[in-house]
Parts: sequence; structure tokens; C-alpha cells
Amino acid sequence: MSAKREVQLTTEQRERCHDMVNSGTAHARSIMHAHVLLKADSSPDGPAWTDKAIGEAFGVSTVTVAHIRRAMVDEGLDCALAHYDAGGREYHAKLDGPQEAHLIAIAHSAPPEGFARWSLRMIANRMVLLGHVDSISHVTVGNVLKKGPYSPGAAGTGVSRPPKMPTS
Repeated sequence: MSAKREVQLTTEQRERCHDMVNSGTAHARSIMHAHVLLKADSSPDGPAWTDKAIGEAFGVSTVTVAHIRRAMVDEGLDCALAHYDAGGREYHAKLDGPQEAHLIAIAHSAPPEGFARWSLRMIANRMVLLGHVDSISHVTVGNVLKKGPYSPGAAGTGVSRPPKMPTS
């Protein structure tokens, strides 16, 4: 691992961490992060514990301690106290409004000849065939239909899920 990042909390940051630890109203992981930062603090008022000592005291790995240090030094206190990793992930909607409308229209249309109902995979294939999308998963189709009253298997939707295999 690269050189250890040195955490030096300001008086305000230290107070914020103490308030979070003492209030007990934040997410448990955020409180643990505050504990780690307080022990990692290498400012004149801080204890400057080692990663190993912090990990043993709070039941986390030294890697976790290093990640919290990195977040504090590189991205600030808010990021270090966050109980989730918000960095680097961006999720974009798979379909826009008109594409969802086409998908729902296909689901409510008559199924292909020889089939009693549309399957999720058949709807996905039809969306690609008609050029509404380049590719789409049957899971995405199911999620879109699940958002409204179009849930697969719901009465009157004409969409079915494959039958579950019997368990013995």
C-alpha cells in the first residue's frame, strides 16, 4: 500500500466526530468511521494510533482504516464519515420515457403467434428487433414492468414469467 496518509483533525472536525459518537443517532458505520478518525488524529491534540491498533480496537481491518484515512485526507470529513462508498459510481437509466412506453405497449399487445403470453425475454428481443434499443436484459424489462401496474403475472397484463421448477 502507498504511504500512510496522516489525518490531522481541526478542532471543529474533532468536535463533530465527538458529537456523532456521543449522540448515537447516526448510522453505525458512520459512528465507527468517526471513532477511527478520532484515534487516527495525529494533530497535537490527537492520540495518533496505528492502523493496527485502531483495527483491533474497533473490529475492522487495517485496510478499512486506511480507506477511512484516504477518504479524510483526499476528499474531506463528509466523505470519510459517509456510511457508504459514493465515489465513482454513476447509474444511468437503461431506458428513457419513450422507450419505456414502447416496452409497455409491446407487453400489452397480442403475443406472437403460437404463444399465449409475452415472456420477459420475448419483450426484450422485440425491443431490439424494432430498433428501440441496441440491447436490453430481460431483467430490465421485468424491472420496468414492475414499476407500474404492469407486473409480470398480474391479471390482464398478458406478460408471464416462466413457471417455477418444482423442488423436491
